[in-house]
Amino acid sequence: MALGRYTRLDVRKSSSNYCSTVTVVVFVALCLVGVWMMTSSFLSPSENIGVPLAKQNTEVKRDVVKENRESTTKQFEDNTGDLPEGATKGDSNANMSEDERNDNENANESQSQDKEEGQTSEGLGEESNSNDSKKEDGGDGNSPSEKEESEKGSVDSTSESEEENKSEENASKTNDEKKDESGIEENVGGNQDKESDESGDGQAKEEGSKEVYPSGAQSELLKETITQNGAFSTQAAESKNEKEAQQSSKSKQQEVFAWKLCNTTAGPDYIPCLDNWNAIHHLKSTKHYEHRERHCPAEPPTCLVPLPEGYRRPIGWPKSREKIWYYNVPHTKLAQLKGHQNWVKVSGEYLTFPGGGTQFKHGALHYIESIENMLPDIAWGKRSRVVLDVGCGVASFGGFLFEKDVLTMSFAPKDEHEAQVQFALERGIPAISAVMGTQRLPFPGIVFDIVHCARCRVPWHIEGGKLLLELNRLLRPGGFFVWSATPVYQKLDEDVRIWNAMSKLTKQMCWKLVKKDKDTVNGVGVAIYQKPSSNECYEQRSQDEPPLCQKSDDPNAAWNIPLQSCMHKIPEGKSERGSQWPEQWSARLKKPPYWLTSSQVGVYGKSAPEDFAADYEHWKRVVSESYLKGMGFDWSKVRNVMDMSAIYGGFAAALKDLNIWVMNVVPIDAPDTLPVIYERGLFGIYHDWCESFSTYPRSYDLLHADHLFSKIKKKCNMRALVVEVDRILRPEGKLIVRDGVETINELESMLKSLHWEIRMIYSKEKEGLLSAQKTMWRPNDVETLEYALM
Repeated sequence: MALGRYTRLDVRKSSSNYCSTVTVVVFVALCLVGVWMMTSSFLSPSENIGVPLAKQNTEVKRDVVKENRESTTKQFEDNTGDLPEGATKGDSNANMSEDERNDNENANESQSQDKEEGQTSEGLGEESNSNDSKKEDGGDGNSPSEKEESEKGSVDSTSESEEENKSEENASKTNDEKKDESGIEENVGGNQDKESDESGDGQAKEEGSKEVYPSGAQSELLKETITQNGAFSTQAAESKNEKEAQQSSKSKQQEVFAWKLCNTTAGPDYIPCLDNWNAIHHLKSTKHYEHRERHCPAEPPTCLVPLPEGYRRPIGWPKSREKIWYYNVPHTKLAQLKGHQNWVKVSGEYLTFPGGGTQFKHGALHYIESIENMLPDIAWGKRSRVVLDVGCGVASFGGFLFEKDVLTMSFAPKDEHEAQVQFALERGIPAISAVMGTQRLPFPGIVFDIVHCARCRVPWHIEGGKLLLELNRLLRPGGFFVWSATPVYQKLDEDVRIWNAMSKLTKQMCWKLVKKDKDTVNGVGVAIYQKPSSNECYEQRSQDEPPLCQKSDDPNAAWNIPLQSCMHKIPEGKSERGSQWPEQWSARLKKPPYWLTSSQVGVYGKSAPEDFAADYEHWKRVVSESYLKGMGFDWSKVRNVMDMSAIYGGFAAALKDLNIWVMNVVPIDAPDTLPVIYERGLFGIYHDWCESFSTYPRSYDLLHADHLFSKIKKKCNMRALVVEVDRILRPEGKLIVRDGVETINELESMLKSLHWEIRMIYSKEKEGLLSAQKTMWRPNDVETLEYALM
């Protein structure tokens, strides 16, 4: 029996009902059916004996699809992939509505039509290839089954319905046998490596039992889909889908999302936790830059940030390092203040960045190379992989370090140097808005290989060196502090005073001045200090100044922790983190850190090293087999990426070979795995997603959230998080969410109300996967945020 037979029959049904014609056609058709069945039995008797009809159809389809796939590019390589075939939508494909997804009969019909029009998607190619399989059996394209279809076009609908019902009953029995424990039917023809016999099914189940993550919340999504790709659906599935569709429709009717634009002083550049002017106006003091620190509103906003007039898709990397669209960041104050120092200049419809800065007027790359020439131990991209750039300006230093295989976490305050961090992010360079004030920076201890400060004007020496001691907390034992500021090479009274104070302080901290030199091209001096690798110097000091921190002081505690004027001891135990320098890049990316021991239990329940390795392999597979091939994204347009709920950094590690960077965010209520991320040569930050992130609007091209929204839904306001995602993401930016089905459904409804384009949605048992793209849409209504007005 030909696959998809009744679908085509309905379309081509004749209007003739003459009795004589019916009699003749029925007689001829029955003869042809008999001949065809005898021929089929003769060609493949072993397949027809004792095998249900629906299963025969499935096996024929598998053979056809297998042969067809051998001649085309494979979208998914093995049965441990992440997405079902045909579940994704490319950039040129229109999105199916929810009713279409739930209507299996219409889905099968559209699959057949799409294939006949020349589409080659593997998930849609099974039914339409049935004719090809018949040709391979020796037919000329006018097989008996096709003749039967054309001649039976005049048969009355009653006889058709009876035959179809009988076939559906047979298919129902077969499909019912293949249902899993949760009642979700397997894709009987969509997995290219799944065997058609019982042993093949058993093997697939066995592979599923060997999941990397045994817990339901982290279970891997197999290549199976709730949508029927077989010849027939079952009544149970049709009824179940219709009930779910009705329930979903009712829930969406009950909850209507009314969106408004935020009316704030900052306008298109609004950062909720940095533009809370009501809180800033009530500060008792601002002498420690308290007004530049985070002051989040009691309730996060649920209004949308407007777009700047004339906004357009950002220029792609690496061209964006040299120029950006003026109307995307329409600020000229910095060009007026620093134009003569080659920070940024206005050039027609562009803002250009000559690659210089206050301390490297003749180019950041020359400046970077001159540092390594002064001290070869720096070894950019080998020994030195992760750098912290304090007071980064427009982040040209970090932007050109990419050429040296170095990741730079750049930060600067949102201050009178207008939009400097926004410029950096628009250029495709990592940066956050932050200030060294009264609180620790949101990073764990001893994670940065190098800390850099080029004329950052931070008063390191005051108040017992409290700010420099914060850098000491962040710097690895044996790491370098590169300081190129006027006190290093100028002889003005103020510069000499600061240099003397810094020399005294660094000596007390046991930092060794390993190099002091001047670059004749840029005309600036550089002082390079090295943090000790042992406690020997601390123990030999005549005065305990600055003092060592108490043992109870955790150097990794960083979220809303006040700065301390003390030093933490150097880890010296062989199994202590920080007692050894990490392996050179890129070997450190793949190997579990030496301080992850088998006696430690990892996040997913295995021993820590096994956990790390399993996470790495899991994300390599998911990224290569699903995200890069199955999402329909043009990854060449992706530069700034954020993993909103990183664990070991496996997602970022899997994207290593792409021309992108990933901000790994470890939520403050998640296991503290951020030190692992830094150890492997990646970077990230702590954050509480019940609050706004310290970045400008339209900062990222892609956000990835693995089981984050369901946690936030229980903890605070999921709608506020969706608004924050909308704020952070650039128009045409992408969102990938892995979460529970209930959360995915809620999120889909919310994103649709924001006029986002749902690119793909998929569920397996209680797990779901969604990808969506933000659009340019903005609402007309306005909501005024009084606390965000100056």
